[in-house]
Amino acid sequence: MDCIFCKISKNEIPSKTIYEDDLVKVFLDINPISSGHMLIIPKKHYSDFLELDEKINNHIHKISKDISNLIIKKLNPDGLRLVTNYGINQDVKHYHLHIIPSYKAKDNISNVDDIFNKLIK
Repeated sequence: MDCIFCKISKNEIPSKTIYEDDLVKVFLDINPISSGHMLIIPKKHYSDFLELDEKINNHIHKISKDISNLIIKKLNPDGLRLVTNYGINQDVKHYHLHIIPSYKAKDNISNVDDIFNKLIK
């Protein structure tokens, strides 16, 4: 299977990883909508959210809460959006959950390395 997210989960493609365990990987989006935009992916390939089993679904949502708290603490956004796409709206056919910080002031998207360093310190 030639899935970019499977390759990222296996470290065949580098990513700015913020969190990882045996089930999921969380990393900064390479084309962020805002500073701190992250993706949570299951390491096992699921095409979309309808394929997720209960265990991985619950785990992803627990991790999304932990990562949201990290973003709030380190980046101080004015809000957050959690988004998943399905069907024609889904660019990569490997389930992923976007966590997208929102800022009242215009967000001149920060350098990914700068954001990464803020989040891991």
